[in-house]
Amino acid sequence: MAGNSSDDCNANECVWRFKGNDAMSDAAAVTLRKLFFEMFKNGNLNSGKTILPSVTHSFKPSPQAEEAIVAAVRSGTANSYAPSPGTFNARRAVVDYLNGELPTKLSPEHVYITGGCNQAIEILMDSLSGNPAANILLPRPGYPHYDARAVYSHVEVRKYDLLPERDFEIDLNELEAIADENTVAMILINPNNPCGNVYSYDHLNKVAEMARKLGIMVISDEVYDHVVFGDRPFVPMGMFASIAPVITLGSISKGWVVPGWRIGWIAMNDSIGILKHTGVVQAIEDCLELTPQPSFILQEALRDILEKTPKEYFDKKNKAMRRNVEISCERLKDIPCLSCLKKPESCSYIWVKLDTSQLDDIKNDFDFCTKLVNEESLVLLPGVALGAKNWVRISIGTEESELEEIFERLKGFHARHAISKQAIEVNSHTINQKFVSVT
Repeated sequence: MAGNSSDDCNANECVWRFKGNDAMSDAAAVTLRKLFFEMFKNGNLNSGKTILPSVTHSFKPSPQAEEAIVAAVRSGTANSYAPSPGTFNARRAVVDYLNGELPTKLSPEHVYITGGCNQAIEILMDSLSGNPAANILLPRPGYPHYDARAVYSHVEVRKYDLLPERDFEIDLNELEAIADENTVAMILINPNNPCGNVYSYDHLNKVAEMARKLGIMVISDEVYDHVVFGDRPFVPMGMFASIAPVITLGSISKGWVVPGWRIGWIAMNDSIGILKHTGVVQAIEDCLELTPQPSFILQEALRDILEKTPKEYFDKKNKAMRRNVEISCERLKDIPCLSCLKKPESCSYIWVKLDTSQLDDIKNDFDFCTKLVNEESLVLLPGVALGAKNWVRISIGTEESELEEIFERLKGFHARHAISKQAIEVNSHTINQKFVSVT
């Protein structure tokens, strides 16, 4: 029995033969959760204001989705473990949901049910990491869970830019330039988070042609396919699977406003069997044997959720989002340090450029968002979290009254930190004088 004498070895004196996994820390460092923790840990939320955006004022799930969950619980048929690839009924429901106008129709064996889109990302990254030299092409800005899971799975990340001056289209020349013989896939987010654009049929066709040229697959993240309120229609990447293999990721989290339900899917759009021939399908199926299955209750409810939610539910929500975009762009006129280069056509955010030269004591977007939390209890996402320095993502998927309060707080924050017009003119004059002296 161990005692408490001075002869007992301690953590500094003994040679312990175990240690934590450093890969966990490396991956966690680029997650949204880690960044939000950094913003809040030194925060002082004593302003007396409610933290915004709030959950209580966001859009509500459809009653049909809620009723489907209740029915699944009461059925008594969903109390066991589900099959690793997902139940047949859930897989069939996703197939019926996705097939639409796809030229090559999916079958249930082409679909795997996951615990939301994040688990789908994890499964894919692990499944593609067989080559120690593998690299993957990610958009900048983009969704950082791809970065985190690539780091964890030891897949090298290479970034291609989205071009603001071209409606955030993919820079295909850059995409080609950064790829090499070890590139295995590119990530496409459409509709795009955070930029809010929807890619055209022609642009997606060019993406598929480039993927074919490079010999890579396209992983198409389409979780916002039911949150499109602009004039450009959503086109699924699976339309181009005859050109290059496409793996589609989706979930009900955004369209049905239920991110906490954690039910999503992986769909293999591969008309000539390339993914099966190269072993990708087998790797995904084997990975599914190692991961927890998503809730059987959600799988049991999935068909009713997808089929019984009326079109009017999405129409009403998207109409409100379009209105929120107009309100946001109008209110941004009162906040000169923030500018929206393109009105979003989708998603529930507005992506704005931050001009720190107009602010007295703000160093960058992270500093801006951290001080905003402390002073106004207002939570915005700094662009650096998404790979874009001095941009900010504002969540606008809420009721008009709360949206107005969000921009009122932003306006007050700007007023406190804004450099005076006189100081701006002096700074501008100084810069011009330096330029003249150099030239």
